[in-house]
Amino acid sequence: MPKMTFVSPDGKRHEVEAPEGLSVLEIAHRNDMDLEGACEGSLACSTCHVVVDPDWIDRLKDPTEDEEDMLDLAFGLTKTSRLGCQILMTGDLDGLVVHLPEGSRNVLKD
Repeated sequence: MPKMTFVSPDGKRHEVEAPEGLSVLEIAHRNDMDLEGACEGSLACSTCHVVVDPDWIDRLKDPTEDEEDMLDLAFGLTKTSRLGCQILMTGDLDGLVVHLPEGSRNVLKD
């Protein structure tokens, strides 16, 4: 089974099983990682924003225009920022490392 690592804001690393076909957001929720996902992965918010380790960013498919639009709303945006709901695990991503940002901006809350 592929694995991936979440790096929390305090630098602690959490290696977890990452079943193929699941999104980084789904994997985070299965493993009690602090990644909100307010829109439940429907690409309508930026609360599942993660920062992909630079060594891994070129292995991901390019973000869609819709994802880029949502990323514009993300807290702490970086050059390797992506939405966790849009990264689907494959065998090629075994070992993926993503950093969880210190916060999120939820435009869905009043």
